[in-house]
Parts: sequence; structure tokens; C-alpha cells
Amino acid sequence: MSSVEDSCACTGSPARAQNDPAYRHALLTVEVLNLGFGVAELVGGFLADSQALKADSLDFLGDGSISLLGLLALAWSARARARVALSQGLFLGALGVGVIGFAIWRALNATAPDAELMGAIGVAALAINVGSALLLARFREGDANVRAIWLFSRNDALANVAVIAAAGLVAWTRKAWPDLAVAGVIALLFLHSAYEIVTGAGRELGEL
Repeated sequence: MSSVEDSCACTGSPARAQNDPAYRHALLTVEVLNLGFGVAELVGGFLADSQALKADSLDFLGDGSISLLGLLALAWSARARARVALSQGLFLGALGVGVIGFAIWRALNATAPDAELMGAIGVAALAINVGSALLLARFREGDANVRAIWLFSRNDALANVAVIAAAGLVAWTRKAWPDLAVAGVIALLFLHSAYEIVTGAGRELGEL
């Protein structure tokens, strides 16, 4: 490994992340961004009557909570951090199941959302998430807790691209199905990351 990699902490080593002020600052920044925009997007989701925006806002709010737990967990033992990651994964899985269930229920009484407002909020959310992902990218290869936080931010950015695409389809078709479909896609992203986080945390707990 080169001296440049060593000096910049690009390996994402759990021990280095635990003692790296830059990592703690990145977590705090991401936490503030996620919690603040999550509330704004939830309000926007109701105003636009968009299930995709509501699902994405839950992701933002969940990420803010997860980032706070991650920040606290940096001072804990490896076993405690793995347990935190396990709880993060279970929480994400519960969100995914809830979003799918609500989208199915909403499909029975679906109306087309406000495509213009939906798209504008999606673009703002994408900017927030890309910034968060860039802040955390250098730490993505750490322990289960570090990887969990990185996966949350990465998936948010992917979900926002889908929300923007759905807004375009809603404007074109004047139908609600693109909005509901994207809500389902976001839920599947929740479930996929939940699986990765839970299995990684379980493996680490088994090795401790």
C-alpha cells in the first residue's frame, strides 16, 4: 500500500475511522443534511401527493438517525459497532416492507402526483445525496457500521435518479403508476441493502 493511501485514510480502516476527526465531521454533516432535508421532502411528498417522495423522505430521516448512531458508535467496541450495524439493517428492512405495503394500498386509490414539484424536489434530493456520498466515499471499505452508512448514502442517490425519472413519466402519461413503481424500487433498495448490512454484521459478530 502506498504512503499516499496511508496518509489519507483511504482504506477506511475501522480503527482509523474511529479516531479520524474528518470521518466524524463527515458523519455529522451528513446527519444534519439528511434530517433537515428529510422533513422538507416529507412535507413536499404530501403536497405533491407523491408516494416516491414520501418513501425517499423516510430514507433521509432513517439515514439521519443511522448517521447519529454511527457517530456515537465510533467510541464503542467492535462488537457494539457490529450490533449497531445489525440494528441499522433490520431498521432498513422494516422500512422496505412498510413502503411496499403502503404502495400496494395506495395503488387502489391512486391519483397522479404533481410532476413538476416532484421533479424539483427529486433534483434537490439528488444534490444532497451526491454530496453526502462524496463525503463518505473514502470510508466505504471499513467495518459493518462504516459500510452501512456508505450504503445508505449511495442508495439515496440512486433512488433520487429514479424519482426524477418517475416525475418525467408522470408528466408524460398523467398516470400515478410511475410514482408507485419508483416507491417500490426504493423499497427494494432498502431490502437489498438491509440484507448486505445484516449479513455483514452477523459475520463480524461471529468472528468476535
